[in-house]
Amino acid sequence: MTKAEIVNEISKVTGIEKVTVQKTVEAFMESIKDSMVKDKNIYLRGFGSFIVKKRAQKTARNISKNTTIVIPAHNIPAFKPAKSFVNKVKSSIK
Repeated sequence: MTKAEIVNEISKVTGIEKVTVQKTVEAFMESIKDSMVKDKNIYLRGFGSFIVKKRAQKTARNISKNTTIVIPAHNIPAFKPAKSFVNKVKSSIK
C-alpha cells in the first residue's frame, strides 16, 4: 500500500478532503523522522514502536580486496510491531 492509497482510504473513511489528509499524514511522518533524528523513540499503543537502534563500531572485511575497514558506531531506525498487531497479522493467514 502506498502513501497515496493510505490517504485515499483515510479520506474515504473519515470524509475529510484528500489534501487535508495528505498534509496530516506527511506531518505525522515528518514528526516521527524528526523525533528519531533527536534519538527519541515513538510508542503507539496497539500499533508498535519506532525505535532508534544503536550499532557499535565494528571491523569488517572487503573480501575482494582482502582489506579490513572500520565501520563507525551509528544509529538506525527500526519498527517493532505491538503484540496485538502481530497476532492480528498472524491470524489473517487463510
